[in-house]
Amino acid sequence: MMNPTEIVIHVLEAILIVIGLSRLVGYGFDRLKQPLVIGEIVAGIMLGPSLLGWLAPSWQMGLFPPEILPALNVLSQIGLIFFMFLIGLELNPKYLRGNLDIAILISHVSILVPFSLGNLLALLLYPLVSNGDVTFTAFALFLGASMSITAFPVLARIITENNLQSSRLGTLALTCAAVDDVTAWCVLAMAIAVTRTNSMVGAIPTFGWSLLYIAFMVTVGQRFLKMLAKYYDRTKQLPQLLVAVIYAGVVTSALITEVIGIHFIFGAFLFGAVMPKNAGLTRELAEKTEDFVLVFLLPVFFAYSGLKTQIGLLNTPDKWILCGAVIGVAIIGKYVGTYVAARQSGINNREASALGWLMNTRGLTELIVLNIGLELKVISPLLFTMLVIMALVTTFMTSPLLEWVYPKRLIRLDVVEPEVEPDRQPVYRILVPVANPKSQKGLLKLALAISGTQTPASVTPLSLVELQEDYGFASTPVEANRLIAQQQARLQELIQTITPPDFQQRIHPIIEASADVARKTAEIAELEQMNLIIVGWHRPALDKNRLGGRVGKILSIARTDVAVFVDKGIQQLDNLLVPYATNIHDDLALEVALRLLVNLEQAKLTVLHVNSNSQPTATFSREIRDLVAQLPQTVRDRIIPATCVDSNSAVSVIVDHSSRADLTIAGTSRAWGLERQTLGRYTDALANQCQSSLLIMRKYSQVSSLHLKTVLSQDQPTSP
Repeated sequence: MMNPTEIVIHVLEAILIVIGLSRLVGYGFDRLKQPLVIGEIVAGIMLGPSLLGWLAPSWQMGLFPPEILPALNVLSQIGLIFFMFLIGLELNPKYLRGNLDIAILISHVSILVPFSLGNLLALLLYPLVSNGDVTFTAFALFLGASMSITAFPVLARIITENNLQSSRLGTLALTCAAVDDVTAWCVLAMAIAVTRTNSMVGAIPTFGWSLLYIAFMVTVGQRFLKMLAKYYDRTKQLPQLLVAVIYAGVVTSALITEVIGIHFIFGAFLFGAVMPKNAGLTRELAEKTEDFVLVFLLPVFFAYSGLKTQIGLLNTPDKWILCGAVIGVAIIGKYVGTYVAARQSGINNREASALGWLMNTRGLTELIVLNIGLELKVISPLLFTMLVIMALVTTFMTSPLLEWVYPKRLIRLDVVEPEVEPDRQPVYRILVPVANPKSQKGLLKLALAISGTQTPASVTPLSLVELQEDYGFASTPVEANRLIAQQQARLQELIQTITPPDFQQRIHPIIEASADVARKTAEIAELEQMNLIIVGWHRPALDKNRLGGRVGKILSIARTDVAVFVDKGIQQLDNLLVPYATNIHDDLALEVALRLLVNLEQAKLTVLHVNSNSQPTATFSREIRDLVAQLPQTVRDRIIPATCVDSNSAVSVIVDHSSRADLTIAGTSRAWGLERQTLGRYTDALANQCQSSLLIMRKYSQVSSLHLKTVLSQDQPTSP
């Protein structure tokens, strides 16, 4: 037997390993574009008998001795109480506005169909995998409820990551999930009441007390909470005393529902649901609560659940067939129910199918239901394991199936993109990621100068609101919309301060939410068929010219041309410098410089040839020679050739010329060096020593993508 100190030490050691593995596996699943919660559930299973107990049973027993299990159970239950409070807090009435009648129909049908199929499946499973002490009614109710669940928090995260929160599909899915959540919890409460009283008739008093408590909370309880919200509105502060009162209310509500005979999680959920949805109060309260709950307590719950998940129990083909039947019924019931109801409501085929897969998300909510069932001994460890596998499969498949039936190129505007008229001139599209509108004014001004007004072109300022890596309050659609609106106002203010009227029609801002800013930038560039990404970057100190994480990642994964802008206080663009050595990156640099030359009537371009063995004009590639030949004579007259005498000292010669330039545009060397997250030796030195602002060009492929062949012949360009 362990003494209390030894138990505490073992609990702390177990928690340390649980948190570390949860973060590690969760990060891996996040990289696979899967919800973080799936990785955390898998981490919990890995620590249980399914993996660690199978590979190293002595280690598993040493890490989780029986003496510490009660302590882990208490921590996991506290985590559940406050997580359910957060779910109720997130249940914003905004989700229930618009299409409520359609949402009620779809959500109820999406519950009724899998619930009915689950009850039919119960006829098969009850004699095979149930505990002998449980009644068939309780068993069927729990199995039906587990088939009917939709995980609202995980669904909200998927919708926000795909920027569907403002679309017709996303709004409808959130509304359906909110209605589904309330209905499913009511069904589960009924199942718990029937289980504890062992009959439907015996559960009637529990139903009555539950209804009375709900009525009390939505009247007296809500009035009291509104008083707290008014206090917050007056003071704009959330002191510890107020937090203590709210937390005490959560625990009290949980205790009351446990005494009534349903389950403590319902009291916590109800308290959160009746909380006034004051934006500032709910946001600050959630921020104070969710980090500790999501990072510390819930991983303990996953580990505790993993200790009860025994995949080794599925040790015969017959049991795996039953597991497949459970997964099949869950998927078919939820998808078909949602799809048919959506089609009957007039929703088109693609959106109805996407809605069906979204509602099929189960995740953590399903795990909560299953743990209650196992705790009450309604379901056996074998069925518990089957249902955990079902929860993982149905949640894992949501994102890829959503992408399959509703690709991001259609999500962009929630409609099919119009086809481009074949006889129109191609538009040169520039994407400008703007992280901070206040400090990146020069970046957008440069993009507008490259765009000009002489050729078909557009500039897209891109501002991505970065989501937290978890699935908490900060990543909900309502909060994402608030942050997007805030960023949109800042970006619009920047555009109005620097944009002349001639450019108004060329600017098309995009503001979205994303959990991976660099990957989302590359994705949007490809979907929108951008020709160039211009990303800002601060020059590092000394010679440590390491790329920032996002800049380096964009350069690594973007399937389009990329320019890295090192702004050293650019004021005008009268003197341009392009070091040229006849490679694809220098071709791109010269193409951009010629665009600027066409658009800026006062500008002059010095082309510094670094190959001293050839005449300056002979070193141009054929594409560049053809391009220059098409320029108006007045533009060609402003091109000044120069030659680097010794190619071994190219950087020093370029640096010397940059002292007389406003902007140097340089293609990177072929030794790009991204494996070291640097720009390559040549460009490293240039970025550190260049005396003018610098634009470093990286061409995506060797296939020529010159877009200046339609340059207009006007001699009177405009400047931004």
